[in-house]
Amino acid sequence: MKKQSSTMSNPLDRRSFMRGGLVAGGAAVMGAGLLSNSREAVAQDYNNGRGLNRGDAAILRFLAAAELIESDLWTQYAELGGLTPGQKPVEDIPNFTPMNTYQGSLMALDSDGPQYITSNTLDEVSHAEFLNAYLASKGADPVNLDQFRTLQGSKATGAKNIGRLTNLMHLNVDTSWFTRYRSTTNPDAGATFPQAVTITNRSAIPVTNADFNNPNHIQVIANIAAFHFGSIEAGGSSLYASLSQKVSSAEVLEITLGIGGDEIAHFLEWVDFAGNGCQTPVAPVTDNGLTFPNLFANPGTPEFQPNLIFPVPAEFISPNLPLCATIRPLTDKFAGPKAAVASLTGSGLFTGQSNGFFATLEILADQAEAASRF
Repeated sequence: MKKQSSTMSNPLDRRSFMRGGLVAGGAAVMGAGLLSNSREAVAQDYNNGRGLNRGDAAILRFLAAAELIESDLWTQYAELGGLTPGQKPVEDIPNFTPMNTYQGSLMALDSDGPQYITSNTLDEVSHAEFLNAYLASKGADPVNLDQFRTLQGSKATGAKNIGRLTNLMHLNVDTSWFTRYRSTTNPDAGATFPQAVTITNRSAIPVTNADFNNPNHIQVIANIAAFHFGSIEAGGSSLYASLSQKVSSAEVLEITLGIGGDEIAHFLEWVDFAGNGCQTPVAPVTDNGLTFPNLFANPGTPEFQPNLIFPVPAEFISPNLPLCATIRPLTDKFAGPKAAVASLTGSGLFTGQSNGFFATLEILADQAEAASRF
């Protein structure tokens, strides 16, 4: 996707912008001058000892924006595939009947899939609410992206007719996380990884009720969602780990480690979940030229082995040290705020969004990446 950078050329005073409220309005005219002297902009500034320094505030604001984005996309998944209000967990109801074939197809990957989706959604909402409340409690501006909730979501039964921040219907899902965590090489050391499945311009949710009717079609949509779940939570795991290296305050470190740990817990569930879409009895399954193969049909290729759900020990810190199982990547180049925005934008998640939205994310990412604990 074309990078949205042309809107970032005009200077804007940083302090007046912050006093006006982050992304409260006029985002399309924000300028790169907001980030002038960025190292100075993130120097120690504790507001007489009771507030956040600027770097920590910038980190938490970017994470709050990321969590609002995650909350938006997970809410869409939960409306169509999670447990609906009043719908009890699968194990509480003998002969549980899915509310639609999308939920049923997700259950083909794991019978507890609807509960996992709902739980993941509630977690992300709690992250966003906590981060904004913490920022406000320290006298810093919280993040509000409501003006950008303009995108049309699914029109299938179950989806709410409300504006969205994200678009789940034109995704280019990066599935290289699947092979990366099964490899002994590390992206931070320059390694690259093949796609487990190539997913280009596909919907991860039913767009209309017509999508419910074809069993293979709806199963492929559910499988796309499964790999998207893993992609999102892998990115979140790396983002929190990357930014934790920049924070100055012990309390803010507690926050980034605590929430980041929850992102890792999510990720590990979706590693297993996505792998179930590439083995029997679900796979192989094909729809409109996209096939999810049975990856167990090619023994001897551990990078594609579905049941390797934990990170394989890989190169870490130095090639002269033993291999170590870790979250990866961890560096700004591959896991930091700018990398996160570029990845999400390239995935098609923001298809249809405004220049003001992209300008806002770019400013937030630049500020967070400029933060330093020194």
